[in-house]
Amino acid sequence: MLKLKLHWQILIALVLAGIVGRLITEDTSVLSVPLVSVFDFVGTMFINALKMLIVPLIASSIVVGVAGIGSSSNLGRLGGKTILFYASTTLFAILIGLFLVNLVQPGLVDGQPARDLLALDADVSDVQAKVGGKGAGDVVEIFLRMVPPNIIAAAAQGEMLGLIFFSILFGYFMTRLEHEAAEPLFRFWDGLFKVMMRMTEFVMAFAPIGVFGLVAETIVRTGFDAAGPLAVFALTVLGALAFHAVITLPILIKLIAKVNPLWLYKAVSPALLTAFSTASSSATLPVTMDCLEKNVGASNKISSFVLPLGATVNMNGTALYECVAAMFLAQAYGLELSFAMQFSVVLIALVTSIGVAGIPSASLVAIAIILGAIGLPVEAIGVLFVFDRILDMCRTSINVLGDATCATIVAALEGEKLGPEAAEAKARARA
Repeated sequence: MLKLKLHWQILIALVLAGIVGRLITEDTSVLSVPLVSVFDFVGTMFINALKMLIVPLIASSIVVGVAGIGSSSNLGRLGGKTILFYASTTLFAILIGLFLVNLVQPGLVDGQPARDLLALDADVSDVQAKVGGKGAGDVVEIFLRMVPPNIIAAAAQGEMLGLIFFSILFGYFMTRLEHEAAEPLFRFWDGLFKVMMRMTEFVMAFAPIGVFGLVAETIVRTGFDAAGPLAVFALTVLGALAFHAVITLPILIKLIAKVNPLWLYKAVSPALLTAFSTASSSATLPVTMDCLEKNVGASNKISSFVLPLGATVNMNGTALYECVAAMFLAQAYGLELSFAMQFSVVLIALVTSIGVAGIPSASLVAIAIILGAIGLPVEAIGVLFVFDRILDMCRTSINVLGDATCATIVAALEGEKLGPEAAEAKARARA
């Protein structure tokens, strides 16, 4: 019996979800149970199952990855390449977004600010309650979260930056122990990591069902309707994201990793589709790691270090979106931003994207920080909700694509053989 590959199953689920989402309404029910509630239950269950894996998977993968790297010189070399790539591609993404939003100017309609059309003075107290009180000073909190006073509490609250920092330290100092003390620790963490990967494979078997529920619910509730400047804004974001995905990253893949970008994109397509449907780079992490090791041929040493780090600090799509959204709202209010102010937007977007949690719509908090820095009211964020879910899905896919690109490039720079043949050979060796 022919079994479709996971990415085809997910793609079919996306198409079916779009069709079903358009055919029914929020009032449609079966046996007095609203179908949209069923979709919500299925989608939430799938996301919860993925999130359940995150903390033990990140901790075990980084500890094993750092311990496997060995010496401090190796760790410094690998870490340096990873951080340099993440910072560079995020900066490229922001500049692309800044250029396009200045070119298109979606916040203007017939040369006039779109403030009245967007009803920016409307009551959006729920949004203000969510992100209010944020300012440029909150950027400092990103660095404070790197060193949490209670690592258990940080893990429970989803503060991945602190968990990653602790895991890196734990893995590094584990290698400084005597062999008799380090060996049982390594075997424990390695065993835990392998168990988590098996659990990931089990959860991902239900991905098409979860994706169907998530996307169908979104379309039933929001539909495909668009309105004026918001549609132009959404297209501006999508255009910038597409440029980054089709031009910037493929050039780096081809020139540095020396592999075919189209092959790489196909190899990581299950992760990209999962990211698109869940809008969570953290929830997609298990799938991304699985794709890099099984389809691309990267070693566990690379994937277990580069990808968990990227899921927290590498947010190409999110940083781009933050910049475009802030500039769009500034244009809509008729605020002329100087070069220095636009540079501040770029810098704050770069820094805040590092600390944005890998969960749906978390970038709204970062946007509030930028708006506070340029003197705009955070209430303006309310208008972004019209397209936020769809754009969140798209920018999360770019985040994950950036992670996969970095892992591929770092693996290539470390001398690893990549490609279909290498991936197949390594799969046979693991079997």
